[in-house]
Amino acid sequence: MKRKIRMGMVGGGRDAFIGGVHRMAAALDGEIELVCGAFSSTAEKSKASGEDLMIAPDRCYGSFEEMIEKEKLRADRMDIVSIVTPNHLHFAPAKMALLNGFHVICDKPVCLTLEEALELKELVAQTGLTFGLTHNYTGYAMVKHARHLIKEGLIGKIRKVIVEYPQGWLSFPVERDGSKQAEWRTDPKRSGVAGAVGDLGTHAENLAEYVTGLQISEVLADITSYVEGRVLDDDANVLLHFHGGAKGILTCSQISNGDLNHLNIRVYGELGSLRWTQETPQYLVHRSVDGQRIFEPSVGELSPVANAATRLPFGHPEGYLEAFANIYRNFARTVLKQGNGETPSEFDLDFPTIDDGIRGMKFLEAVIKSGKSNNQWVKIE
Repeated sequence: MKRKIRMGMVGGGRDAFIGGVHRMAAALDGEIELVCGAFSSTAEKSKASGEDLMIAPDRCYGSFEEMIEKEKLRADRMDIVSIVTPNHLHFAPAKMALLNGFHVICDKPVCLTLEEALELKELVAQTGLTFGLTHNYTGYAMVKHARHLIKEGLIGKIRKVIVEYPQGWLSFPVERDGSKQAEWRTDPKRSGVAGAVGDLGTHAENLAEYVTGLQISEVLADITSYVEGRVLDDDANVLLHFHGGAKGILTCSQISNGDLNHLNIRVYGELGSLRWTQETPQYLVHRSVDGQRIFEPSVGELSPVANAATRLPFGHPEGYLEAFANIYRNFARTVLKQGNGETPSEFDLDFPTIDDGIRGMKFLEAVIKSGKSNNQWVKIE
C-alpha cells in the first residue's frame, strides 16, 4: 500500500475548536487525508459541516454508526477513525470502529470511565488494530529530547518532579452564558468524574511520566470547585509518589486568572535539572551547580528522536500544531507499515496508546478519590 492514509472523523463539526486542530495536524505532512465524517450529533449539522470541509456528500454521514457501517463496504474505505468528541462520546465509536476493522486515534481522556478504557484495551488486543491517543504535548521535539537526556543519565537519578498546567478561562461561570466548550467540560454526564483534573491534569500526568520514564504510584490531592454552583473541580493540587522513590507536585487549574496554557515541567535529579515550558517550546534548560545550558534546535544539538520530530530549518520555531502533527504522523506510519507487513521503527511507535489512556483514567480517578477523602493517599494500581 503506497498511498495516503484515509481518515474518517467523529465530531469536530461547526463551532468545535479541537476538531479543526486535529484536521490541521493530520494533514500537515501530507500523509493523511480526511475522506468522510460524522461531524455532529445531529445529521443536518453533520452534513453541513462536511460540506464546509468539501467532503463528498455521500460520505458526510448523519451518525458514526452510519459512517462505520457504510465505510466498511467501500473499496476506498477509510483506514482510521479520529474521535474528537466530548469525553462521554469516545467509547461507543471507538468500540464500533475496532469491531469493524478500523484503527482508532482518540482525544483524551480516553473514555468516560476506567471500565470503558479497559474494555477498549481488550478489543485492541483481540483485533490487533492500532489505537492512538492525542496527548499532543509529548510531540514537542524538546520534550522528546528531555526524555532522551534523562534516559542517558544527564541529571542522574530523579528525585523530584514538578509539573503545572494552569489556565484561567473558567475563572467565571461562562458555562451559564452559552460557552459550548465550558458547558460539556463542567457537566459530569459528559466530562466524567473530573473537571480540570480530566481536562488538564491527565496531560500533566502523561507529560511527567513520558519525560521521566517513571510511573506515579500514589497521590494525595486537594481538589476545589471555586466557582459557586460548579459541580466538577476547577483546581487541583496533587502530591505525587513515583515508583523508584521520586516525589513530585502536580497542579492543574482552570481558574488561574491570567494564564492561558502555561504547561511546564521541572525534573530534578542528583546531578542537575531539566525544565521546559510550552510558552517557549523550542528551548530546554539544563541546570546544575556547574552552570546552565540551553538546548535548542540547531546543528548537532538534538538527539535523533528530537530531530525526527522537527520539520523546519533551524532557527524557525515550531509549536502546538507541529507537536500535534507528530502524534498523527507516527500513528499513520505505524498503521501503514503494519498494513504492508513491515516493522514500524522506534520513532514510528513514539505516540501515546491505549495503555497511556488507562494510566490517565487511573490517575484522575485516584486524584478525585483522594480529594474527596480526608487527606488520604490513594494508590494507582
